[in-house]
Amino acid sequence: MRPDKLVARIAIYAVLGFFALIFLAPLYVVLVTSLKTLPELRVGTMLALPQGLNFDAWGKAWSSACTGAACNGLQPFFMNSVYIVIPSVIISSMIGSINGYALAQWRFPGSEIIFTGLLFGFFIPFQAILLPAAQFLGMLKLANTIPGLIIIQTVYGIAFCTMLFRNYYVAMPLELVKAARVDGAGFFRIFWRIFLPISLPIFTVCVIWQFTHIWNDFLFGVVFSGPESRPITVGLNNLVNTSEGVKEYNVDTAAALITALPTLIVYIIGGRYFIRGLTAGAVKG
Repeated sequence: MRPDKLVARIAIYAVLGFFALIFLAPLYVVLVTSLKTLPELRVGTMLALPQGLNFDAWGKAWSSACTGAACNGLQPFFMNSVYIVIPSVIISSMIGSINGYALAQWRFPGSEIIFTGLLFGFFIPFQAILLPAAQFLGMLKLANTIPGLIIIQTVYGIAFCTMLFRNYYVAMPLELVKAARVDGAGFFRIFWRIFLPISLPIFTVCVIWQFTHIWNDFLFGVVFSGPESRPITVGLNNLVNTSEGVKEYNVDTAAALITALPTLIVYIIGGRYFIRGLTAGAVKG
């Protein structure tokens, strides 16, 4: 390699490494703070390493002990989020895939208008649908329940999932559908036998996006949940803002990390498939 190119590459990596350190600095501070005791926090600095691996703050952040109607740990809220996220992601992804397949490969009068309407629904701000959504859940007798939150998250995610799958399937040759129809295959058989097996990349994109969005959602969680159905983001907010006496920053940072871990794990496992899915067709059309 020529010396000038080597110097240029070293400079590029140095700049990227510098910005990576800046980006990761808050995560480092949160992590080391969660491993410190309160005396260490009082006398030390934010960047100092902990004297030892102390997970007491993590245990206290996770503890599900309750006093009256208030819980001082994340455990019950964590499970509520699991119960909300899993069915919401599965249902919205499946409905979105079928919608995208229909709009991309089974062109019919008004299909573009329907797709435009779905896109419009995707860009409607959360705040604009709070009142009608609350009225709808009240009519179904599902207000302040986990099934009610599943409905809200699923419906709101269908538009985005449809957009992803439609833009992925529109790149597939129409001859696939025509040949299958000549052989006597119907709408769902073509979907299950031809399109679903080649949809792993875009399903990965949709699942990671939906999981991250629903798990991190606070607005719908705080508006549509009750005492027994609050998701983990609401639990984190309650834990951080209702502490009494001495402010335990180590417990707060441990709770924040516990809340963030599932989305981090999901992206670590499926991150490369996420990028592959985007480049394979999620941004085409």
